[in-house]
Amino acid sequence: MLLVGLTGSIGMGKSETAKMFRALGVPVYDADAAVHKLYEKGGKAVEPIRAAFPSAIADDAVDRKALSRCVLGLPDEMKKLEAIVHPLVGEAQMDFLREHLQAGAHMAVLDIPLLYETGGETRVDVVVVVSAPYDLQKSRVLARPDMDEAKFAAIHAKQVPDAEKRRRADFIVESDKGLDHARAQVEAIVEALKSREGRVLKERLAGAR
Repeated sequence: MLLVGLTGSIGMGKSETAKMFRALGVPVYDADAAVHKLYEKGGKAVEPIRAAFPSAIADDAVDRKALSRCVLGLPDEMKKLEAIVHPLVGEAQMDFLREHLQAGAHMAVLDIPLLYETGGETRVDVVVVVSAPYDLQKSRVLARPDMDEAKFAAIHAKQVPDAEKRRRADFIVESDKGLDHARAQVEAIVEALKSREGRVLKERLAGAR
């Protein structure tokens, strides 16, 4: 199965791009959705986070706003959180891949916001980066509820710069030119990956002999 890493900095339009891949029949693993599930009441991350950040728990679930206050701008606390969450997200990702591999999928998208920041590009076959100009990115993010300049600046500072992501990408989806333009780019990427998937499969089979 060809693994496609889908990434992009905050506000770049990655979620809409993921929907376009799904519309074309490509299974998409959503890392943010996986984290939400882990944070829900009964989720696997609740008790470890309660032990590390007691004030981040409300009604036996993780309060994301409270958790953000516990770690934002505090590198050591962020590392502590990542040590809890990343392995659990990895388990969820493997469950997703097993499910779709057994279903016969030849390609799957891993929608991972911090793909480059966590070294995730080494675990996928190709990377698709969603990109837009900084001014548009900033305006999109500041339009979100509970977002302000300081919070955006803190999030933006810890992400690999967009120019660097574009340089390292195998494919780029430009989200500033309208949905139709982005959709055409995604369709072209999927077609290109179908032929690449065949080559990768042949190489893997040859290597297994």
